[in-house]
Amino acid sequence: MQELPHHYVAKASAEAGSDVLVESPGLESLQTAGPAEFGGPGDLWSPETLLVAAIADCYILSFRAIARASRMDWHSLSCDAIGDLDKIDKVTQFTGFRLKVRLEVPAGIREGKAERLLEKADKHCLITNSMKCGSTLDYEIVVRDTAD
Repeated sequence: MQELPHHYVAKASAEAGSDVLVESPGLESLQTAGPAEFGGPGDLWSPETLLVAAIADCYILSFRAIARASRMDWHSLSCDAIGDLDKIDKVTQFTGFRLKVRLEVPAGIREGKAERLLEKADKHCLITNSMKCGSTLDYEIVVRDTAD
């Protein structure tokens, strides 16, 4: 890992009446638009969906690093994220995020250890830690033999 502080660069550009192009050096560009809820087409990534996706992605990457450091084997992890948007004091903002996580582990993994690592990943996710509002975590642990 590189020493802190890190700096991340992104650029967004658009012409009147066009979708927004989001770019970052070395990455594929993304076309974005407003979500259907705000009158957008609903068929492209929006800033709102990108933010919610970033939370789910960061959770999984945080878990991966924590599980590796704890030497816990696992098969798969999925994270459904929902962001709640509302108006608070006349300002539209996210008021909370809900994560529903499903972890598949091999037989022999202690469920208590898996639960601790899932909760630790939630606590250490840098995206949710950077948000003004909080998040909740609901998880399910499934034991699956490697032959399944």
